[in-house]
Amino acid sequence: MSTAENTAAPAAGAPPQRMTGRQRLVLVLLLTASFTLAVDFSILNVALPAIGSEVGFSLEDLQWIATSFALCAAGFTLLFGRVADLFGRRRLFLLGMALLGAASLAGGLAQDPAVLLVARVAQGLATAAVTPAALSLLTTSFPEGSLRERALGLNGALMAAGFTTGAILGGLLTDLLSWRWAFLINVPVAVLVLALAPAVIAESRPEGRARLDVPGAASVTLGLLALVYGLTRAGSHGWADPLALAGLGAGALLLVVFWAVEKRVAEPLVPVSILRRRSVGLGNLAGVLAFLTETSLVFLLTLYLQKVLGFTPLAAGLSFAVLGIGTVIGGVVAPKVIGALGPKRTIISGFALQCAATLPLVLLGPSSGWVPVLLVATFVGGVANLVAIVGYMVTATSGLPDSEQGLATGLATMSQQIGITMGIPIMSAIAAARIGALGGESPATVLSGVTSAIWVNAALCAVAAVLVGLLLRPPSAERVS
Repeated sequence: MSTAENTAAPAAGAPPQRMTGRQRLVLVLLLTASFTLAVDFSILNVALPAIGSEVGFSLEDLQWIATSFALCAAGFTLLFGRVADLFGRRRLFLLGMALLGAASLAGGLAQDPAVLLVARVAQGLATAAVTPAALSLLTTSFPEGSLRERALGLNGALMAAGFTTGAILGGLLTDLLSWRWAFLINVPVAVLVLALAPAVIAESRPEGRARLDVPGAASVTLGLLALVYGLTRAGSHGWADPLALAGLGAGALLLVVFWAVEKRVAEPLVPVSILRRRSVGLGNLAGVLAFLTETSLVFLLTLYLQKVLGFTPLAAGLSFAVLGIGTVIGGVVAPKVIGALGPKRTIISGFALQCAATLPLVLLGPSSGWVPVLLVATFVGGVANLVAIVGYMVTATSGLPDSEQGLATGLATMSQQIGITMGIPIMSAIAAARIGALGGESPATVLSGVTSAIWVNAALCAVAAVLVGLLLRPPSAERVS
């Protein structure tokens, strides 16, 4: 097996790999599902005030519309990734899409807070099931090499673009129609995928009857739920909040219990040998930092555009259209970069360029004349971020048998969702601390808080590049025991 530095390159004289017609159909269906789920992460953010006034949420309870979704999406993804391996990836994918359609219909028709929150919980569970199942179907449908890297590049581009599109689409739907369409738009997508997928996507699961590691599943799921709750609580109530600290502490303790369980059970949910592989462990750490830095940067720049420059929510959302374009371009070019540099140097280059693109944003000032700098920097940073994301996805899923692709993609998806969840509370706390130190909220203090957090954001990109450069080994240099 070749090293990670040349797995992307075909053998000398070999014809370039081409997708079959069936593979194209599989790719379109899986990317449609992944894009829809990515949109769901951000589509309701702009609409929260309208939802609260119409359905009856108090101001302090509005956060639960987003938090209930994030808790389930991150907390159950590793469990469902392994369930997909054991009981059938296509089966879980279809069940998840059916749940997404039903939950979206219920949310769109909801008349009281309880129904809406149940719908958001169900959407989060659907995301936790569909995302790793779709990703493992993708990696098992395309062999390691240029075809898989191209598919992962398109998947990463559309998922990242989905986060940006969600913010824009949420504003448009809320302004022009109703916030309910932010839910209802998922229903025809789910119906279309459910109608076509059984005829296009083949089932993928190991032979023989496998058992699910129930103690491991319970400890890791409860641990992730507690960790995500602690992070989201810290973002809304501060890092000294007792419930936030309790959630973080309980999450850490349960994850230690999970590690101890996995070393002892005969059929672990996550074999410890896989977690010890640097390509898996460090690759997923790179994934956490990639999603943490870019999604939190969008949050910081949203504060800048609205609180400092006075943009409306819709205008601020539209300002990130260039970021969406950059992410799509990054996903398209990433396989070519991997072919030229290999996954490791691709991740390093992506983070280094993202750091270089983020640093000029610390110079942002109080006038709209700085908007062109913001647009150029976010475009370049979007390209770089997607190059790093595709590099980590290739690294974290390479060198493993098809029977463990659901596990590998579950870990990769979990890294993505934890990064998204962690980013805003961390950067919000940094910005808030600076604003408080300067005497309270005003355009000038918000600007100072935002730029302070941007410094930290750029530093995390640099740290990620250094860690990957120093510690990452190619998959072929490691042995799975």
